[in-house]
Amino acid sequence: MSAPAAAALRPGPAGPPPAEVSAGRIALYVFLALSAAFFLMPLYVMVVTSLKDMAEIRQGEIFALPGRLTIAPWIKAWSSACSGLTCDGVSAGFLNSVKITLPAVLASVALGAVNGYALSFWRFPGANLIFAVLMTGAFIPLQVFIYPLVRITSEVGLFGTLTGVILLHICFSLPLMTLLFRNFYAGVPVELFKAARVDGAGFWSMFRHVFVPMSVPIIVVALIIQITGTWNDFILGLIFAGADNMPITVLLNNVVNSQFGEREYNVDMAATILAGLVPLALYFASGRWFVRGIMAGAVKG
Repeated sequence: MSAPAAAALRPGPAGPPPAEVSAGRIALYVFLALSAAFFLMPLYVMVVTSLKDMAEIRQGEIFALPGRLTIAPWIKAWSSACSGLTCDGVSAGFLNSVKITLPAVLASVALGAVNGYALSFWRFPGANLIFAVLMTGAFIPLQVFIYPLVRITSEVGLFGTLTGVILLHICFSLPLMTLLFRNFYAGVPVELFKAARVDGAGFWSMFRHVFVPMSVPIIVVALIIQITGTWNDFILGLIFAGADNMPITVLLNNVVNSQFGEREYNVDMAATILAGLVPLALYFASGRWFVRGIMAGAVKG
C-alpha cells in the first residue's frame, strides 16, 4: 500500500470537529466584552483613584493608572477617616457588620429551611394561612414598619443594640427564605419522604439526614442573598443600631459626607471598596454555586 493511501486510512484525532467562528458568535463576544467593560469601569475608577495621592487626582485624569502607587488612603480609610467628630475610620463599622451579619444570616437561613421543609411535607392545620401571611409580609415595604418597630424595640430595651438589629434582620428575612426553601423542596419527589417515613424517620431526623444533604445548592443561594442583603443594609442600621453599633454602610455615609478642608476622594473610594469587599468576594468565590442553586429549583414555583 502506498504512503498516501495509508495516510488516508489512518484514523484522525478523536473529538468533535472545530466549531466555525460565525458572525453571530463574534457579535456575541463583542457584546459580552462591552457589557463587562461597562460594569467594571466604575470599579476600575474606584481602585485606581484609591491608589493615587490628591495631587495626582486633581489633574483630572480619572482613567489613568497611578503615577506613584500609594496605600496611604486605604490605611486612613480603615483606621483614621473622620465620621463626624470621630476619626476612627471604618474598622469599627466593619466589625459591627460582621457581628450583625453572621448570626442574622445563619438564623434566618436555618429557620427558613425548617419552615420550607415543614410547609412542603408536614402539612398541619392552618399551614396555607401561615404561608400566605408570610408571603404578604414579604411584599410590604419596610418603611411601613419603622415607627411601630421603634416603639416596640424601645419598650423591650432592644433599641440601639446589636441584638435588636439582628432580630429585625431575621424577622424581615424569614418570608423570602421560607419561599426559597419551600419552592426547592416542592421539587423533591414525595416518594422519598414516604420511604423515609416507612423507615421510621421523624421530623428532625428526616430533615437532618435526608433533606439537608441535598440542599447544599439552595443553601448557598440563600447564604449569598442573605449576606449581601444584611451586609448592605442601611436603614435598619441607621435607625436601630445606635451610635456605638453602626454598621459599615452607615459609617461609610458619614465618612463620605464629613468634610474638613479638602475632600479626599482617594480615601472615600478606599472606604467604599472596603464596605463592598465582603459581598464582592462572596460572589467571586461562590458564583458557580449560586447558578447551580438557581437551576436546581430556587425560583421554581
